[in-house]
Amino acid sequence: MDAIEQLNRDMLPFAKLLGIRFVTATPECVTAEMKVREDMCTRPAILHGGAMMALADTLGGCATSLNLRDGAMTTTIESKTNFIGPAMVGTTVRAECVAIHRGRRTMVWQTRVTSENGKLLAVVTQTQMVLPGEPQK
Repeated sequence: MDAIEQLNRDMLPFAKLLGIRFVTATPECVTAEMKVREDMCTRPAILHGGAMMALADTLGGCATSLNLRDGAMTTTIESKTNFIGPAMVGTTVRAECVAIHRGRRTMVWQTRVTSENGKLLAVVTQTQMVLPGEPQK
């Protein structure tokens, strides 16, 4: 099974709730789309910053998982978001998460969230800790 099939099949429950749809997936880059629904918005009807951050965090975690050795896990240990512009209700945002560093103990990812017409909405940089799996007996 390829990476994109795996991510869409084994969707995290929160990612499913957000309506995230993975578009491409390699160990170096993961992209996804998310429709901006009314229940994800602030007032006026624009995407809540937490929803945008959750989209990016999901991609960073999934990108890390594509680089893990058998049995290893990951968790986010740091995340920073710069909000640039709004995403209106009814539109679809696209996120592209690329590797900055893929080490044995940590991985750093940068996610750019853009509008349907390619306008930059946010830049998120996050660090994922790599948690080793249980030793084989």
